[in-house]
Order: sequence, then structure tokens, then C-alpha cells
Amino acid sequence: MLASYVGIYSPLKTIRNTLSRYCTSAAVSRPSVHVIHLLQLATEFQSLRFVRQSHAVIFSLGLQHDTFCGTKLIYAYSTCRFPFEAQTVFSTIPRKNVFVWNSLVSGYAKNHIFEEPLTLFGQMHREGISDNYTFATVSKVAAEIGSLESGKSIHCIIIKTGFGSDTVVLNSVVAMYCKCNKLCDAHSLFEEMTHKTVGSWNVLISEYADRGDSLSSQKAYNLVKQMCDYGVKPDAHTVASVLPICTNKNGIRGRELHGFIIKNDLIYGSDLHVGSCLVNMYAKSHNIFLARHVFDLLKYKNIILWTVMIAGYIQNTNFAEALTLFRKMQVRDGIMPNRVCLITVLPACVTLANLIQGREIHAFAIRSHFIYDVSLRNALIDMYCKCGSLKCARYTFDDDSCIKDVISWSSMIAGYGLHGKPEEAILLFYKMCELGMHPDYITSVGVLSACCRGGLVDKSMEIYNLLVADYGIVPTVEICSCMVNILGHTGRLEHALDFIYTMPVNPGPSVWGALLNASVIHGNLDMQDLAYKSLLELEPENPSNYISLSNTHASSGRWDVVAKTRSQMKVRGLRKLPGCSWINFNGKVHSFYVADKSHPCLEPIYATLDNLVLMMKGVSVPDFEYLP
Repeated sequence: MLASYVGIYSPLKTIRNTLSRYCTSAAVSRPSVHVIHLLQLATEFQSLRFVRQSHAVIFSLGLQHDTFCGTKLIYAYSTCRFPFEAQTVFSTIPRKNVFVWNSLVSGYAKNHIFEEPLTLFGQMHREGISDNYTFATVSKVAAEIGSLESGKSIHCIIIKTGFGSDTVVLNSVVAMYCKCNKLCDAHSLFEEMTHKTVGSWNVLISEYADRGDSLSSQKAYNLVKQMCDYGVKPDAHTVASVLPICTNKNGIRGRELHGFIIKNDLIYGSDLHVGSCLVNMYAKSHNIFLARHVFDLLKYKNIILWTVMIAGYIQNTNFAEALTLFRKMQVRDGIMPNRVCLITVLPACVTLANLIQGREIHAFAIRSHFIYDVSLRNALIDMYCKCGSLKCARYTFDDDSCIKDVISWSSMIAGYGLHGKPEEAILLFYKMCELGMHPDYITSVGVLSACCRGGLVDKSMEIYNLLVADYGIVPTVEICSCMVNILGHTGRLEHALDFIYTMPVNPGPSVWGALLNASVIHGNLDMQDLAYKSLLELEPENPSNYISLSNTHASSGRWDVVAKTRSQMKVRGLRKLPGCSWINFNGKVHSFYVADKSHPCLEPIYATLDNLVLMMKGVSVPDFEYLP
């Protein structure tokens, strides 16, 4: 009977009825065994109500002082996120063995209460009660809080008590040193270990892989090779740790790991984590075809795998396919998106200006109660702003059912600036400051960009000084670029150049680009030459700089310089990608490139454009039919 109950994951109402019936018969035959089974069932479903009911039955049977029942109760309360009730049970047990202590220590750790386990460990050490599980648990606790002092003390006790050769314990200590940024100590301890398991190698490999820089990535990959030479076979965790760092352009390492995965059947079984990492690796390597191939080969797909594939299309600028896959996930496989999936797919709606799809996602978020998540709310505000619906963006922003963070305010401020409403952006900025919100550099860029679009030089200087003096904002290249843009567009080119020379950071391409645009507008050739020279020094491989320089010289009739610039591009092998625009029409995305002649409706499109050009010039044209 019990096996059938445990194996069925029925709806909550059925579970409650099942547990109620089981609870009423718990004390009929072999009561102690039955009540433990009931407690295990209640723990499995994380039902605090039935854990408490089991506790009452245990008490009525006089088993409240039993160490085995007490251990199970402590574990059950901890699993249900009630560690302090677990502490109450712990205090009622007169004779506590190591299992009782360990249950409470691990229970606190699972609930992210890290000071109590170390205090309990001190009591255990004084009473001489500890085992390898104890040391492994408290080492992880020291790692979580980054307490090197506690970690070293635990390591000393491990050696003194004779557990210095236990591989599981030493793995936890190595991980502790890694988390406390003591890689030398971690390496030393790792080298001293007489027996290294796959878990021992995974600790160091994961640490180097998570750091992300090229040197650490190389060390992680070298450790995998050493691991194989040592005679230890990498497992799924090893592969999943290393795959994210194999995103180089040639993809040799990624393909090597893919071959290892296939050979050892680490992906086409039940391990979807490896599959997700492999899809992500190919997507980040800009090989979306192979990413989709791996995705399609996986028989079982969960929401994580679908989200990774959708994100891969977005990373590779295939936004239409991302939305198609998002719909297919729900319609074909019946998998409903979670909060992360919704946040992932919203940028595709932004890029394609697909406001209808964005509203559908918003409606789904409301129905699914995801709308209370601040990250999703911020993504929706950003989507509405960039899709041109400021009204919907402000409605979402003003909804008080969810808290607002700095990103919420910054997104709305940037939205007003994007649509040429600097006054509203500035008012919102000052309101944010009045409410005690501390603006960050993203807020700064948003409000200063809004001032630039409105030509509000004095106001921008006032806000810039406020940000630096009162809020301690350290000017970034982006912030300085906004200031140069404002000064330059209003004709204060000399002031803009002085600002560049006195900037607290080195001027980047965006700064010189802002000066260049302003100098072109106001016809200052000396400033143009200075800006172009600086841009070409900073970005010698950017074709846009050469094209812009060529166009500027062509407009002033300097064809010899134009020919020289084009020749430099040819020598460097630079070619600018053509500009692209798109429109969503009747649910289908139509893309158009510069001088594009591939669209099936080419003739009526250009005829319509010609008529529109004449109408804008004020020329009377005959009526024409719009495209169907």
C-alpha cells in the first residue's frame, strides 16, 4: 500500500486525502514503522501540515525521545523550511547521537542559515561527536559565507581527528579554499590527496571554468586532460563545467567534448543538463545550425533546454526563429514558459517591434502570477518603451503590486528619452531621487541622453554635477559620451573638446563618435579630422569608420581622399554589412536590406515608395492602391 502511495504524484487535493486516510490507520499495526512511513511521505510532498500531524502521532506513541524518530522529524521540518521547529525537536531528545546533530546542522545549511551550523559544530567538537558528514557539511558552510578563518580551523580539526585522508571531506575543504579565493592552498591540498575521485577533479575544474578569463579557462581544460592521464574518467558534471569555456571561433575544443559526450552516452540519456550546455556552447560559438541539430536530437526536452535554444537564436540575431520556437514549445510540446523563458524571449519582440507578441507575453505573465517578479516587470517596461508604447510602459511601471528597483526607474527614464520626451524623463529622475532611490550609471546615461535629445545643455550639466557630487557616480565612457553629445549638438564644440581632454577616463570610440557627428552637423573640418584620426586609431578594423570618413570627404568633393580611404578598406579586407530593416505584416516578418531586390512584392513596394517620396515633396500624385 505504501509503495503505491509514494509512487503516485497526484494533485494536492488527492495527496491530502491519501495522507489523511493513511494517518488515521497509522497506529493500527506496527505503529512505529507506520508513522515513520507517514513522515517520509509527508516530507516527500513537503507538507508541513502532515509533518506536524506525524509529530503529534509520534508524541502520542511516546516516541518523542527516540533518536531515530527525532532525526527523521528534524529532517522533515528542515525540508519544509522550518529549521527552528527542527531545533525544538532537537532540544527534546535527551541522548543525541551524531545523526541527530548532523540532521540539524545540515538542516540549517539547507535553509541558508550559516552561523548556527558553525556554533553547533563547536559544541559537537567539545563533546567529541563528529563524522565525515559533519566535516563535509561545515566545510561547505564556511565556503558559503567565505570565512577563511573558520575554514582553516575546520581543516585543522579534520587533521587532528584522523579524517585527513577521507576523500569526501577533503573535496569539501578544497572547495572551501576555492570559494575563499585561496587557489594555492586548494591546489596544495589537492596534490597531497592520496586518492582523487572524479569529484576531487571537478572541484578545481569548476572553479577555474567559473572564473571566465582566458587563463583560467586554459587551466580548466588542462586539468581535464590531466584528469584523463590520471586514469579518472570525466563525468557529466565535468563536461557541463567545461563546455561554457569552449566557445572559441574554430570550436575545436567544443567538438572534442561533443565527441566525448557521444562516445560515453552523456547526453542522449536522461542528463538534460549536459544537453543544455552543449546547445549553449554551439550557440555562443555562432554555430546555431549545430546547436539546433543537438537540440532536435534530444528526445526529452524540458523548459531549460527550450529556453537555452531560444536564447541561442536571439544571441545569433535570428529573432523570428526564436519567436517561432517559443510558440512551438507551447503548441507542439505543451510546455508552458516560466519566468526566465519569458524574460529571454522579450528581446526578440523588441528587435522585431512585435508589440502584439509582447502583449501576449504580458497577459500570460499576469495569468501565471509571474508579473510580481521585478525582473520580468522591468523587461516588459523595456519592451513597451522600445516598441513605441509609452502608455503601456508607464501603466506597467505605475502598477504598485510589484516593487520597483533602480532598473525599473532607469528603464522608464530611458524610454521617455528614446521618444523625445526629456521633460518627463527629468521629472521622473528627480522623483526617483526624492523617494530615496540611488541612481546608478545606467540611470545616468538614460537621463543625460534624454537631455541631449531635448537640447537641454544647462539641465544636463546640473544633473551631471548632481550625479557626481551627491551620488558619487564615477563618470564612465558612456556618461562622458552623453555630455560630449549634448555640448557638440548645441554648437559648443570647443567646450566638448575641453571636456574630452579633462575626462576622468580615457575617451573611447563612442566619445570621439559623438564629437564627429557634432562637427559634421556644424561643418567644423578640423574637428572632423581630429575625431576621424582618433576613431581609426582606436578601431582600425571597424568598417563603419572608413565608410563614414569616405562619405564625408565625398560630400565635400575630396575624391582623392575617398579613393585612398576605399583602398585602405580593401587592403585590410574590411566590408560593411548592409543595413537591414523589417516589418511584421499579418504575422510574418519581412526583412529588407540596402538595394534589396529579392522580395516577391518588389515592384509594388518600390512603386508605393516612389509615390510616398513625391507626396512628401508636395507633388500631386494619382491615387494608388496599397499592398494587400
